[in-house]
Amino acid sequence: MHTITLAAGWIQTGTGLGNDIKSLIFNVAIPAMCGVFVVVVGWKTKAPGPTIMAVIFAGIVWGLSANMGALKDKTTEDITNYNGGSRLSRMDQ
Repeated sequence: MHTITLAAGWIQTGTGLGNDIKSLIFNVAIPAMCGVFVVVVGWKTKAPGPTIMAVIFAGIVWGLSANMGALKDKTTEDITNYNGGSRLSRMDQ
């Protein structure tokens, strides 16, 4: 009896497209949308206060999306420490 993997090429193609789309989102779409956000807020309000806050907010969003790998490692570390850390009694929870 032979084992046949159906749609093996489609699976690899989908994985490749997924990685490319993820790269486009994080490297192009998020920075572009942050820029559009700042321009729109500046255009609509025509005031420096809200525009500066929009720049700060866009910088935070852009920075967090650029450091997604570091955030993933930190989250994994926190979960591992929580699961393997000190045992809590029922009363502590």
